[in-house]
Amino acid sequence: MIKRRLEFIFVFILMACFYIVLFTGYSQNFKVSAILIYAVIIFISMYSLMLENRSAQHTLMWMYVMLLFPVGGYFFYLFSGQLYLKGYLYKSKRTRDRDQWEKLMRKEESRDLSFLIENQQCFAKYAKNASLTPITTASKAKILKNGEATFSELKKELREAKKFIHMEYYIFRSDRLGREVIDILVEKARQGVEVLFIFDAAGSMNIAAADLKNMHDAGIKAAPFSPLKYGFFNQKFNFRNHRKIVIIDGEIGFVGGLNVGVEYLGENDKIGFWRDTHMMLTGESVYTLHNVFLLDWEYISGEKVPEYHQAMKKPQEDDELDGAIQVVPSGPDTQQGIMSDFYYTMMSCATKSIWIATPYFVPDEAIRTALRVAAAKGIEVRIMVPEINDSYLTQYASRSYYSELLRNGAEIYSYKKGFLHQKVIIVDGNIASIGTANLDMRSFHLNFEVNVFLFGTSSIRDLVAHYEEDLEDSEKISAVQYHKRGLWERTKESFARLFSGAL
Repeated sequence: MIKRRLEFIFVFILMACFYIVLFTGYSQNFKVSAILIYAVIIFISMYSLMLENRSAQHTLMWMYVMLLFPVGGYFFYLFSGQLYLKGYLYKSKRTRDRDQWEKLMRKEESRDLSFLIENQQCFAKYAKNASLTPITTASKAKILKNGEATFSELKKELREAKKFIHMEYYIFRSDRLGREVIDILVEKARQGVEVLFIFDAAGSMNIAAADLKNMHDAGIKAAPFSPLKYGFFNQKFNFRNHRKIVIIDGEIGFVGGLNVGVEYLGENDKIGFWRDTHMMLTGESVYTLHNVFLLDWEYISGEKVPEYHQAMKKPQEDDELDGAIQVVPSGPDTQQGIMSDFYYTMMSCATKSIWIATPYFVPDEAIRTALRVAAAKGIEVRIMVPEINDSYLTQYASRSYYSELLRNGAEIYSYKKGFLHQKVIIVDGNIASIGTANLDMRSFHLNFEVNVFLFGTSSIRDLVAHYEEDLEDSEKISAVQYHKRGLWERTKESFARLFSGAL
């Protein structure tokens, strides 16, 4: 706490020194003193950074940022570079969540996973021990392609809710689609259905006050996650809740890449067609997904998780076995980098193919190594990214990683039909991941995320078919053409890569 307060004092001192040197008529000696004070503060900050024992790459990157960008570099470091703060800021939530998961897991019987084949067993051995969430065998997953299929299914199930609707979104807009969903929630609340609604304070900052009042008047409990007005000086505003969860009556769950807004239906002229993947869960896995929501609700509201929500639906004798499913939350409320570890292990267990579709491809060193080695071994590695990204730095940082992958035999595809936003990984055609976590540092270290991992489920066939359809709307990047790109393109890529650890 003292260190963070001191860092904010440093910000104001640095700003004052910068202003004195460049914009005042003080004496030369006074300006030299200001420069010395500035240099001492930067040195102290760099020394403190060195003592954190991060990787040499990240330590040097943030040192360069503080040295080369006066004041702004320090400010950027303070709010984007201090990933270690996650351990302090969310310690209470992480401890409370872990206790709750351990308590709930003690109530559950472990499932027999002997039916999984070799590569699935390879991944399951890690997944079973790395996360406190169960691998369930009495669940089903239905793949929902794009916004039209997702929101038509979601609205239908919302209208049929009998007991409760629990909803959590990163972006929820007060546009036509958002108000359609709100109208359903209000109607169900007035019928006596319990409605709890979490929205991220940054992602949903434009949600209309009138819509929130309408929900409140109907008896809906709506609350923001990490309100911005409280997050500036404690730096929580940089850690956002990127989850998209809907639970209906404890029987049905929705999760995936789609937020709520008309652009996700492809109705934004600037963005155009929106390619995404969502899913609907039934069975045991809904219980796990629900608890991710409930623990978030307990954190922001202070309300204890109700006992009636704490029982997993047991498999029935007539339940048809359809592979296995695991719901895995990640972020500041779990161990650091767990989603990156899941992705890495998943790829390391591949024997035939690794197919990736992601809007933001900024992999860490472990994942780059897994992909590079897999491709060199002759495993089919395909990476699909959007032709045009909504982030300049991310777009060019992503391209900076192409060279080493193409050189080892990986295939990279540029999706041209519209904006590709789905977060899908398919390994050997029989293991898959769908969820909210991108393949970038922000999802690995800063955001609250949740993914669903599929082991041999029939729904993976739909993912494979959809991926093959997307390839028809993509252009394969030629290694020869890529290496012939101009100096200006390479410069932009290299510059963006410098900041890839903070994207």
